[in-house]
Amino acid sequence: MKGMSVLRKAKRAVIIGCGIAGPATALFLQRAGIEAEIYEASELGEAETGLFLNVARNGMRILQELGLDDEVRRLGIEMYTLRMMNSNGKLLGTVEPKTGEPQGYTLKRQELHHVLREAAQRNGIPITFGKRLQSLETNATEGAVTAHFTDSSTATGDFIVGCDGIHSRTRKCILPDAPPPTYTGLISFGGYLHKDQVPHVPGAQHLIFGKKAFFGYLVHRSGEVYWFGNLDYPGLPTRRELMSIPQNVWREKIEALYKDDVSPVPDIVRETPGDILFYPIYDMPPLPRWHVNRIVLVGDAVHATSPNAGQGASLALEDAMVLAKCVRDIPDLDEAFHRYRELRKERVERIVRYSRQLGSRKHATHPVQVFFRDLLLPFFLRQASKQSFAWLYDYHIDWKQTVSN
Repeated sequence: MKGMSVLRKAKRAVIIGCGIAGPATALFLQRAGIEAEIYEASELGEAETGLFLNVARNGMRILQELGLDDEVRRLGIEMYTLRMMNSNGKLLGTVEPKTGEPQGYTLKRQELHHVLREAAQRNGIPITFGKRLQSLETNATEGAVTAHFTDSSTATGDFIVGCDGIHSRTRKCILPDAPPPTYTGLISFGGYLHKDQVPHVPGAQHLIFGKKAFFGYLVHRSGEVYWFGNLDYPGLPTRRELMSIPQNVWREKIEALYKDDVSPVPDIVRETPGDILFYPIYDMPPLPRWHVNRIVLVGDAVHATSPNAGQGASLALEDAMVLAKCVRDIPDLDEAFHRYRELRKERVERIVRYSRQLGSRKHATHPVQVFFRDLLLPFFLRQASKQSFAWLYDYHIDWKQTVSN
C-alpha cells in the first residue's frame, strides 16, 4: 500500500512486546536516532519463569553490537558439542563445530529477558507493563499510527513494531486472514535441579532417544541441571491448558515415560523439586506480508521457529538490527519495511523448515525404527560434523553498512 506512507523521517516508534525482539529493536532504533517506547501485555514479574534457550553464535554477534554479549557469557552455558545416546546409554555419535568456537550459549529465558530489558531501561527507553493490545488505527493524513489497549489507553507513533510473539495480537490486527501458527504435534517440557555427580561433558548437550520420548540435559558450571523432553500430544494445546493440568498428574505421566531409560534420566525427572513447565511447540508458515502501512512484524510474530535448531532468539535479534538499519537508511517507511522483508525472508524461512525437520527425527519408538535409527545415525552424525553450518551460525550483519533500496 505504497500511497499510505508520508515522506518524512520517522522519529518515534511504538513497540508491542517486551520479550527478546522488543527491547533489542528499541535499542537499535534508538541508535538509529528514533525514539522508542515499549508496551508489554503482562505485568512485571508475570512471565519471570520459563525454560531455557540458546543464543547461537550469530545471535551473540548482535548482542556484541549492543555491548551485552559478556553478560550472556557470564550467565550462560558455553555450548560446543551435541552428544546423542540411545535409551540404553550407547553413544550414537557427537556433533562438534569444526572451528573450535562455541556454537552458542544456553541460558534461562528470563535471564536473557532481564539483560535486554535492563539495557533498554539504562538507555532511557520507557517500558510500560500491563498494556494488552486491542486494536490499531492508522492516520494516513498525519502519517501516524495509534495502538489502543484494553484498558482504554493509547500510544501513538510514526510507526508500530509488533514484537509480541507467535500468538501476536499485532499480526491478527493487520493480517486477520493470514495463516495461523502451525502446531508441530509436540509439546516441550522441562525443569531445573541441583544434583551431584550427574555424568556430563562440560560444554555438551546430552540428548537421549528414550524408549518412549526424547530427553535432553546439560549442566551449568554452578552444578544446576537444565533438562527438557519432547512428547507427541494431540489437538491444538495452549500453554495455559497444559499448565492447568495438576502437577501430580503430569509428574506421574513424565516419570512413567522415562522410568526404563538409562541413568541419570529417570533420577533427574523424579528429583526435580519445582514445577515441571510445559509448552506446545508451534511454528509459523510463510506469511504473505510482514507489514501493513506503518505497522511491521518482528521475530516470532512473523516467523516463529520450533526450538530444535536453537535459533529463535538469534533470529529475533537479527531482525531487530536489520529493521533498524532499513528505517535508518530508507526514509520512506513502506520502502524500508519492504526492504527489511527482502533481506530476511529467505533466511528465516529456511531455518523454520530446517528446525521442523530436526524435530521430526526425534520420535522413533517402534523397534524396527529404533534399530535403523541406531544403525544409521552414527553415519549421519559423522557427516554432520564434516558439514559446514556457516550459513546458520556465521551470518553477519554490519551495522555501519548502508542499506540500499
